[in-house]
Amino acid sequence: MSTYFCSARLGETLAHLIDTRAITATTIEAGRREVVYGCLDRNRNIYLLRQGQVKAVVPTRDGKECLVDIYSAGDVFGELCLLGSGRTEMVSAMTPVVLERMPADQLLTAMADTGLRTEIVRHMAERLFERQQLIAYLVTEDSEYRLAAVLLQLGRKIGKRDAHLLRIKEKITQEELSAMVGTTRSRVGFFLKKFCNAGLLQRGGGYFLNIHEPRLQGFITEGHPVLDGVPTAA
Repeated sequence: MSTYFCSARLGETLAHLIDTRAITATTIEAGRREVVYGCLDRNRNIYLLRQGQVKAVVPTRDGKECLVDIYSAGDVFGELCLLGSGRTEMVSAMTPVVLERMPADQLLTAMADTGLRTEIVRHMAERLFERQQLIAYLVTEDSEYRLAAVLLQLGRKIGKRDAHLLRIKEKITQEELSAMVGTTRSRVGFFLKKFCNAGLLQRGGGYFLNIHEPRLQGFITEGHPVLDGVPTAA
């Protein structure tokens, strides 16, 4: 499974345009768990995340929530408002955040700049590729490998890199992970314990999860843990 594309290039471009006043944006702050926008909102804004983390969830018919993405500093989100329909997801703050809110119409006007247009097209293509990869993985792999891939993606996207470790500070619940993976909470708990016992993950040290990137990648690609460069028995 591919790593998350984090739209950093587009984020840097928009940040420069905002800082030089080429695009007008409203800076807003939100506290932890505060909603940025909700489902069905006629919110015609695109957001640049300056600080913190937010998550996007989609409600299911039975009243549950499916975590579909997590955004961190430098990411751009909310671009589906360009379709002109109401929001299909709810975005809320996982940590205190600082956002730049840009009207979609203004951004479309700014796309007369061919450089910005290229960045936006690339950003949208990357998001589409990411979703296609995710769908393919959900269809072809079992839940244990799907969870491993999701954890690796999250670690690379929102984790703090420390040598071979990806340290995720903010807690992601087993319910949220189960929704992303398409399995039950109990299965997620079982697999997390198994991964910890195999040395793929660690808990503690002030972090929610410490992911051993080479070992978890080895598990995904080789079908079994790879400890210090040596494959273990399956």
